[in-house]
Amino acid sequence: MQVVSIAKIEEQLRRLPEEKLAVVYDFVSYLAEHRPASEALQTMLASEAVLARDWNRPEEDEAWADL
Repeated sequence: MQVVSIAKIEEQLRRLPEEKLAVVYDFVSYLAEHRPASEALQTMLASEAVLARDWNRPEEDEAWADL
């Protein structure tokens, strides 16, 4: 994977037409706000055992039996 600096990104951004800057902004905003799927998966797997303690009880089975 190539090393990319903020300066290189800025250089390319300055060459883009204004209408493409909105697309770049949306993409960068998305990347900044969303965790990678692998991190989300790791969180899900880590919480599964803890949640199972609550879910895997006879009272829960009874509560959801009609669904």
